[in-house]
Amino acid sequence: MNEMTVKTSGKCPVMHGGSTNTAKPLNHWWPKSLNLDILHQHDTKTNPMGADFDYTEVVKTLDYDAVKRDVHALVTDSQDWWPADWGSYAGLFVRMAWHAAGSYRLSDGRGGAGTGNLRFAPLNSWPDNANLDKARRLLWPIKKKYGNKLSWADLIILAGNAGYEVAGLKTFGFGYGRSDIYAPEIDTYWGSEEEWLTDNRYDDADDRSSMENPLAAVVMGLIYVNPEGVNGVPDPQRTAHDVRETFKRMAMNDEETAALTAGGHTIGKAHGNGDAGALGAEPEGEDVHGMGFGWHNPDGTGNAKFTITGGPEGAWTSEPTKWDGGYFDMLLDHEWELRKSPAGAQQWEPVDLKDKDRPVDAHDKSDKSRILMTDADMAMKVDPIYRSYMEKFRDDHDYFSDTFARAWFKLTHRDMGPKARYIGPEVPSEDLVWQDPIPAGPTGYDVDAVKKAIAASGLSVSDMVTTAWDSARTYRGSDMRGGANGARIRLAPQKDWAGNEPERLARVLGVLEGIASDNGASIADVIVLAGNVGVEQAAKAGGYKASVPFTPGRGDATDAQTDAESFEPLEPLVDGYRNWAKARYAANPEEMMLDHTQLLGLTAPEMVVLIGGMRVIGTNHGGTKHGQFTDNLGALSQDFFTNLTDMSITWNPTDEDGLYELRDRKTDKPKFTATRCDLVFGSNSILRAYAEVYAQDDNGQKMVDDFVAAWTKVMNADRFDVA
Repeated sequence: MNEMTVKTSGKCPVMHGGSTNTAKPLNHWWPKSLNLDILHQHDTKTNPMGADFDYTEVVKTLDYDAVKRDVHALVTDSQDWWPADWGSYAGLFVRMAWHAAGSYRLSDGRGGAGTGNLRFAPLNSWPDNANLDKARRLLWPIKKKYGNKLSWADLIILAGNAGYEVAGLKTFGFGYGRSDIYAPEIDTYWGSEEEWLTDNRYDDADDRSSMENPLAAVVMGLIYVNPEGVNGVPDPQRTAHDVRETFKRMAMNDEETAALTAGGHTIGKAHGNGDAGALGAEPEGEDVHGMGFGWHNPDGTGNAKFTITGGPEGAWTSEPTKWDGGYFDMLLDHEWELRKSPAGAQQWEPVDLKDKDRPVDAHDKSDKSRILMTDADMAMKVDPIYRSYMEKFRDDHDYFSDTFARAWFKLTHRDMGPKARYIGPEVPSEDLVWQDPIPAGPTGYDVDAVKKAIAASGLSVSDMVTTAWDSARTYRGSDMRGGANGARIRLAPQKDWAGNEPERLARVLGVLEGIASDNGASIADVIVLAGNVGVEQAAKAGGYKASVPFTPGRGDATDAQTDAESFEPLEPLVDGYRNWAKARYAANPEEMMLDHTQLLGLTAPEMVVLIGGMRVIGTNHGGTKHGQFTDNLGALSQDFFTNLTDMSITWNPTDEDGLYELRDRKTDKPKFTATRCDLVFGSNSILRAYAEVYAQDDNGQKMVDDFVAAWTKVMNADRFDVA
């Protein structure tokens, strides 16, 4: 038997592109093509738990007391592979929770700790998150023990709470209910910079409020501000502006900012005892043998006394494992001068510090630790507003502890949405205005009677559907804020938003409020019911059957329950569903439409069917005719899709930027006008594939059924009280 001679050419036997990251994405070849990836993230294929797994129900079976005991015990159970500072992981766990929650920004609700996204790139490898990979590995035995009943997202924040509690703080409370994701959040825009710790996000570098929206951190790779000063140049007064702007974009006022800064540095230390340039790659850049660990320090043991996390080195207080007022005494009672850490970072140190006020070294009892302040700490001293809070907190430790505990609770729970989503025995009973509280609504009224009153009110289909949509479209799944529940569309600031057409809105609400009062229903319910009535009437006019599901129980929020300033970022600037833009923006309207769609929690097919249906129902802002590809306006039909895909029509730009004419191919007579948010459903190959489904002769009823399902999803997006 002859042996086969095997020749090796040195070429990789795997076809690159299908299973590797070497293939160029489509937008490399066609950079102007609309990228729909934002609507496809967290597909069920990435979730190992299966479609029937509901963490919010499973976590209710968790032994809360046992988990808390285990986490508390871990805080002081130093592990040889990553020894704890002074025998306590309190500072490390607090930093982990802080940096998980601190990526939240008010502008789009993205970031935050609510999904466990700190486990994935880019957050797991940001320079500011160095060595938090170790904190998560320290928690792994607890996660492993409690399994599916305890999410990483909850455990990370619970560990931060435990750090403070072991140190002596009475925390304000804790809510379980954060469900884990299993892939990076590709939708979150962290900035356009291509290098860590650089910024390209200010229109005017001297005007710190000119930072690009929706960003909050000052540079790529940091959670907040540069600890060495603006662009690494120490200047506490200038840094105060950065601190104020960044925390404002996280929905924190000056007092909360001051409390968080002081409380965050009351325990723990900074690690810069060596050459930061010698550190190995971050977790995502490390080779396979790193096993998800990054920032390997080749010096000494690489941990304990040799730990390098960033640049600064030292503790902020004399007793870094205790919740006390030492931070204020240290900051306010000493003069400070600039020095450099062993890593070469600029940091402030006391001019004349008694040896007794220096803590013992975190790992060498024969040595003493440095005391430091970052430029952001010094901002608390030189800025008159921040300093007033520092002095107030020092004079009243109980007040400081309560203010900090509340601010910490807000920081770590802000992106969880309303209190109805909180689970567990430590959920505070107090309603907080930033939780957007909504009273329970009535459920015992006659829904059919309300629908009949709405139908007889004289309101048009467009009025009913448009008002319900405007009420519900503010919902964003990033932080579970907004939505139809609460009927805040009738309150400031929403009632005055240009996108809500205030005059039309006031007229419609005047009718619906009367119906609500006459029937004992909430205004929020009646607004949604009116939209449902409009959809059912439009379907009937189109020759189809439709029954829109409805569950009563929405409540009506008051002005006192509404933090008007924090609702301003929810204002729609572009609404592709109503074919409207407040102004011209750098991003194309169809790109902003995708962003809105993702925040609403809709899929690409749901977006397509909703927009096609709303166009022919007649919900365009201001009554414009763009995209209304029908001769039977007000009827829910396939007309948008059939005319969009009709080859007897040509599509032509007009002299007005962003507007197009659809002309008869034979006569060249104009038939319809359109915007980019209309024609994209015919020009983009993926969206066209969906549009063609709804243009098919056999899919008329399917189009209506799918529209009703997507419509109901939006109307109920914020109904956390309904299974």
